[in-house]
Amino acid sequence: MYYGYGFYPMFDPTMILILIGVALSMAASARVNSTFARYSKVRSMTGMTGAEAAQRLLNSQGIYDVTVRRVGGRLSDHYDPRSKTVNLSDDVYNSSSVAAIGVAAHECGHAIQDAVGYAPLKFRGALVPVANFGSQISWPLILIGFFIGGFGSPMVQLGILLFSAAVLFQLVTLPVELNASSRAVKLLDATGILSGSEVDGTRRVLGAAALTYVAAAAGSILQLLRLIILFGGRRDNDYNRKRKTGKRRKQKRSGSAGDC
Repeated sequence: MYYGYGFYPMFDPTMILILIGVALSMAASARVNSTFARYSKVRSMTGMTGAEAAQRLLNSQGIYDVTVRRVGGRLSDHYDPRSKTVNLSDDVYNSSSVAAIGVAAHECGHAIQDAVGYAPLKFRGALVPVANFGSQISWPLILIGFFIGGFGSPMVQLGILLFSAAVLFQLVTLPVELNASSRAVKLLDATGILSGSEVDGTRRVLGAAALTYVAAAAGSILQLLRLIILFGGRRDNDYNRKRKTGKRRKQKRSGSAGDC
């Protein structure tokens, strides 16, 4: 017995898309961990810590209302526009390595984006509640809609639409992160916090980190494509099957009427 697209019941060919996304994510994660570990062993010539570098970068841009603070976790660094804080992890805050200073500078890049009103950052911020809601509710809607009304259920379509909002958030995140890294590298060089090969090392660390965002966006797109193939394609198949059944019934009725 065959299933769906001509494959056996136990094999869903669209799972290949998920596996590709997982492979990309694992490769990007391995790359950023190895690159960060490598340059964590390279001490900057200035001896500045990540926290000190962050404060100096912010002050160089006339930003005095942003606080640099320490947070727990590994590579949990982030900028919070609501509290105006650059949050640096344990591996970055007190470290004077090239990797730590690069990560701290990247988060300062986001603070600078916020200060100058960088449009993609504002757009991403506006998408946050929609993306969070979509990522949490999309799969329950899809599953409930499928069991209640099949592939063509409006709930299924709504679930896919909400998941698309989460994918859009991932796509908007890419230029925001790349721009923050670009600002970080330029400022580190211009302020003299890093120089020469140190700047190149920071560029490598931030480039590896950017790959994680590319992998996340690619994984989300592949998952959305899988949903469209699974539910959109089969909905069309259901529609065509019903249409053919309706035509056969009409033909039978017309044949019976002719016999009379």
